Amino acid sequence: MESTPEKTELEFSIKPHEVMSYEAVEKLNPFLSEQKKILSRRNTGLSPKQQKEVTKAIKTSRILTLNEFIVTK
Repeated sequence: MESTPEKTELEFSIKPHEVMSYEAVEKLNPFLSEQKKILSRRNTGLSPKQQKEVTKAIKTSRILTLNEFIVTK
């Protein structure tokens, strides 16, 4: 009987001193769920400072319409 992990962990790559920019939409997309909600620190494994930077960048990109607020079908 093989043991399979209950949930798969996503790969989130942020270097410790990397500054997240709202313009890098491709880098921000892994931090959004399928419903375009911002993933929590528990899921991403980021430090509090990194999570605040990612959240601020995502919210700024949403306001500038670079990223969607909701999923459109």
